[in-house]
Amino acid sequence: MALLIDDSELELVQMDENELRLEIAIMLYEKEKVSAGRASKFARINRILFLKELGKRRIPVNYDEEELTRDLEILGISLDESN
Repeated sequence: MALLIDDSELELVQMDENELRLEIAIMLYEKEKVSAGRASKFARINRILFLKELGKRRIPVNYDEEELTRDLEILGISLDESN
């Protein structure tokens, strides 16, 4: 699917393509339709910059227990109490 938006329409809202992509990505992220990684790809910026933009706007990061566990495993940290 292709969505065509005339430059004149973007001028009306005083945005360029990159700004519109970012706004759409943030909206999709807030509605939990996409992950931060996917949203950053849609916005064509790296994930860290996307997360910083969320922080500037005081938008909470969607981070669940499964993601925390995976990140800790990658870092070699165990939450197992026997360690």
